[in-house]
Amino acid sequence: MTKAEIVTEISRATGLEKAAVLATVESFMDVVKESMAGGENVYLRGFGSFIIKTRKEKTGRNITKNTSVIIPEHKIPAFKPAKVFLEQVK
Repeated sequence: MTKAEIVTEISRATGLEKAAVLATVESFMDVVKESMAGGENVYLRGFGSFIIKTRKEKTGRNITKNTSVIIPEHKIPAFKPAKVFLEQVK
């Protein structure tokens, strides 16, 4: 499902204009991105959590040059679904 399809579905279900729904969805995504960029996790009870995971430093290999490269510790965004969400998907 794309963002446009989500906006259309919410607009149909609520009776709100698509432009208002799109602005709301965009604002939600901006808040989540800004919070995570600031090092904060986002918890949505009954849906899931947008969390920041830390990947440890590791050694990678460049097989074309046959060399080792150190990949530094870094952070990645992740989503952890709530139990209720997982049960519905199963």
